[in-house]
Amino acid sequence: MNTDEINEELAVMQLSDSFFPTGLYSTSNGLEFLFSKNEIKGIEDIKKMIRVNIEQQIGPSDCVALENALENAEKKNFEEIIQADEMAFIMKPIKEIRKASTNSGIQLIKCVSEFVKNNDILNEYEKAIKEKKVHGIFPVAFAICCHALQIRKEKSLTMLLYGFTVSVIGAALRLGLIQHLEGQRILHEVKPIIIQTLKQNSNKSLSDMWQFAPQFDIIQMSHEKMDSKMFIT
Repeated sequence: MNTDEINEELAVMQLSDSFFPTGLYSTSNGLEFLFSKNEIKGIEDIKKMIRVNIEQQIGPSDCVALENALENAEKKNFEEIIQADEMAFIMKPIKEIRKASTNSGIQLIKCVSEFVKNNDILNEYEKAIKEKKVHGIFPVAFAICCHALQIRKEKSLTMLLYGFTVSVIGAALRLGLIQHLEGQRILHEVKPIIIQTLKQNSNKSLSDMWQFAPQFDIIQMSHEKMDSKMFIT
């Protein structure tokens, strides 16, 4: 393994680590509401929730936005990055989800900008956030950061889906739905879903983006109206 490969692996570990301060630990993606209504009880229910979100929302929407943003970052085509940011933003119909995604994306850009100073696209995207020319939506911000850290497309997409899966499992652990060993079992059993979703949503244009999970849209809206909650979403 050469130095470039080692640097890439270290960057993957850094961005994938829950220690990295993006705020994703504060989201449950509606799991908390389901728990409060006693509608989710264990491993199979959590797996089903993760699967629907990956296959029906994140895969065909966020992954497509990330891939296009990353490719255009490599081409230094900033206008196309702005378009990907806008498309990813409007594909999130729930206000709280949009806000959580933009907050996490902006925080991610701030963090990476602290230790990567010489990447033109990263600097331009950060400036565009400050000038409100882009939203800073998480999948596009993640693509910009992966480009700055020289992480390849396939690994970037895998990290996005892995990060979502870990955030839901982490929420389930804090809610007391599962134990740590069960969490690792879920993570292992979700791997084929992640792989298949990546295969189905690779090499697509922004016009191919879609998301359709109305039941979870309603769950997320209901979570927003809870009087008392541990998680943002």
